[in-house]
Amino acid sequence: MKHPRATWFCIDIEANGPVPGLYDMVSLGATVVFSDPSGALCLGENFYMEIRPVAPRFDPRAAGIHGLDQARLKAEGLSHPMAAATLAKWVAAQTIKGTQPVFVGHNAPFDWSYVAHLYAELSRPNPFGYKALDTKALAAGVLNLHWLDTGKEILFERLGLPPEDKTQKHRADYDARVQAELLMALLNYPAAT
Repeated sequence: MKHPRATWFCIDIEANGPVPGLYDMVSLGATVVFSDPSGALCLGENFYMEIRPVAPRFDPRAAGIHGLDQARLKAEGLSHPMAAATLAKWVAAQTIKGTQPVFVGHNAPFDWSYVAHLYAELSRPNPFGYKALDTKALAAGVLNLHWLDTGKEILFERLGLPPEDKTQKHRADYDARVQAELLMALLNYPAAT
């Protein structure tokens, strides 16, 4: 068996707008995907945190998607330094010895940019480095789809995955878990055909 090189961290964030710095990341969910001793991919631990908003701009349409209460976030959300430290500690604890942590997102450029900004604003090292795996791009290659046809609904149907629970969608921990199942299906795809 080939030694695994990566521990995959499927991450989803919810934000109060389209770009970091001007708008806040207000929650982050993550699910680990790792290889067991036989090489089979397994779902691992889940992680969730909510973050105190401090950015100068707020888009009520974006906040309406995730539905998190802004007053509660201001009172109870983690500070940026605490959020960065908490995530980095969890990633270090979950990374399988001998592997590297890899950030995975569905539209990774969006989610990764918020996480990268969090660490850059604090002058701390990003636990994932300066790279991310995008499941939309991976799916386009694996399934021979146009990138514009890589929405979750299409992918779940093509891969035989159950549809998302619309009552939980846009909750970062739920979305991260669903993305982990999608990643496993894509990485296992040649073996499943």
